[in-house]
Amino acid sequence: MSKQNNFVFQFLHVVAWIIFVGLSIEAGGLVVNFVFSLYKPEFVQNLYQKLDLSEMYERSQWAFYSTYSFILVISILKAYMFYVVIRLLSKLNLEKPFNSFVSEQISQISFFTLSIGLLSYIARQTAKNLEHHGFEIDGVSQFWVDSEAFIIMAAIIYVIASIFKKGIELQNENDLTV
Repeated sequence: MSKQNNFVFQFLHVVAWIIFVGLSIEAGGLVVNFVFSLYKPEFVQNLYQKLDLSEMYERSQWAFYSTYSFILVISILKAYMFYVVIRLLSKLNLEKPFNSFVSEQISQISFFTLSIGLLSYIARQTAKNLEHHGFEIDGVSQFWVDSEAFIIMAAIIYVIASIFKKGIELQNENDLTV
């Protein structure tokens, strides 16, 4: 492996860690926000991202819990997906990349990406329905604006996972014939 490829690979590993830490902070902040909104609703406007759904909570607890559940699950899935990316990058051997661990990790990334995309799409449609019924949802749309991008990205990652599975089969066949 060339020195330039190794540098780029290490740079991507650092970027993945930075994104993971940022997404973990966001997920943790949202969990704290959720707990505070249940026990101390008067402090909600001062908390993380000023996500104040106290008016929604007063009008309909079902709407509040469904909206916040979507927000929490999507943010936790994003953080966990980057945890899987970090595990992949830390154990990936670029000299011999076709192994079952890499294939499994890429498949998991594809699954989490598709899950995030589908949940984001369902959440966006639910939010539109709530808005149609007079609920104020301006602050929550930032959590699921990119649902189509995640669905397309899941398809691309699935193709890459399929290529890796075929590469493993070919590599194992080649190892048996030598």
